[in-house]
Amino acid sequence: MNILAIDTATEACSVALQFNDKIYTRYEVCPQQHSQKILTMVDDVIKEAGAGIKNLQVLGFGRGPGSFTGVRIATGIIQGLALGSGLPVVGVSTLQAMAQQVFASQPENDVAVAIDARMSEVYFARYVRDNGIAVSQGEEQVLPPEDAAAMVSASDCGYAGTGWQAYPALTAITGETAVSVSYPYARHMLPLVQQAFEAGDTMSADSITPVYLRDTVTWKKLPGRE
Repeated sequence: MNILAIDTATEACSVALQFNDKIYTRYEVCPQQHSQKILTMVDDVIKEAGAGIKNLQVLGFGRGPGSFTGVRIATGIIQGLALGSGLPVVGVSTLQAMAQQVFASQPENDVAVAIDARMSEVYFARYVRDNGIAVSQGEEQVLPPEDAAAMVSASDCGYAGTGWQAYPALTAITGETAVSVSYPYARHMLPLVQQAFEAGDTMSADSITPVYLRDTVTWKKLPGRE
């Protein structure tokens, strides 16, 4: 299949194009620069492959959870591409993409993913390997790190995400175990997009929605903007 996937949900920004059985990628950890870089990355992989949007079958994007701004950037970009091309879209969980990356490179069959969600919370989910695909075990959640730690016994699975280093309760679980995947990478969204497309689980441009998990956020307004 010919697939374009993008992700800007965390500090990392990435694009992956699967075209004519080859994969072309761009990846950079560039906090607060996603909106400046993502379209250039898309253009670069399309030119490198000698492809065009009209040659694709489906678009994929990191739907969250993650940075509110980052998730909105990917949502807006993919919606624009979908409106212009008429292509169907698949939203991929940020957490699932990270678990998929672990399964692609390591022998673990069970991965716990925890992303630092700020405000003393993490985005958390657990996945198992099923025919090479990361399959969720329960719902994605936003919760205190202590609650996430209670769901994981020491050394009983692999780990991914920034949450494991951000909070003592989670660091105590991993100990010296390396957390090899800190951020999502669009390359590992490709098999998830393909599986969803083949199952008919796609969206049209006007129905694309991000997933934040956290419904409300409290922030201090700037002076004069109360």
